[in-house]
Amino acid sequence: MTSIFNGMPTSSLQSKWIWFVGLGVLLLICGLIALSNLMVATVVSVFYVGMLMLAGGVIYLIHAFQVRGWDQVLFWALSGVLYVLAGICTFINPILTSAALTLFLAVALVIAGVFRIWVGVRMKPVKGWGWIVASGIITALAGFVIALGWPVNSLWILGLFLAADLIVQGSTMIAFGFGIRS
Repeated sequence: MTSIFNGMPTSSLQSKWIWFVGLGVLLLICGLIALSNLMVATVVSVFYVGMLMLAGGVIYLIHAFQVRGWDQVLFWALSGVLYVLAGICTFINPILTSAALTLFLAVALVIAGVFRIWVGVRMKPVKGWGWIVASGIITALAGFVIALGWPVNSLWILGLFLAADLIVQGSTMIAFGFGIRS
């Protein structure tokens, strides 16, 4: 019996189960390596962000000269230059960049947590609203804990998030691969 999953027959997906398991194992190994040295993982994540900023800046600069009108060219060129400078700064001083990114992460988690609490309270008559509020409280608390430890924790917190994400993604891919096998 073949069913359709997002336009792809599941039998075709089932035949690729080993690739999902292999990817999962690779991601899990990378996550454990990152977990073994959080400071190096933090620097790697900062360099990754820096490369993305450099690439984005170059794209903005190329785009700036594709538009018509000097006011638009100036805006896009200035945006590109700022991205390129920010990307260069990540490579010049990755520790300062990790501190800035960690502070940004803390603020984002607090805001997201407060928003989830607000949404959960507004959904109060609906069954399960408490789970949304609980999720918001945990997210906001995580942001507060990160902010309280800032800037010292900026040496390892981004690496911890990277390691945790790789481990969760790896475990998920392994479970998915074995799940579609049968």
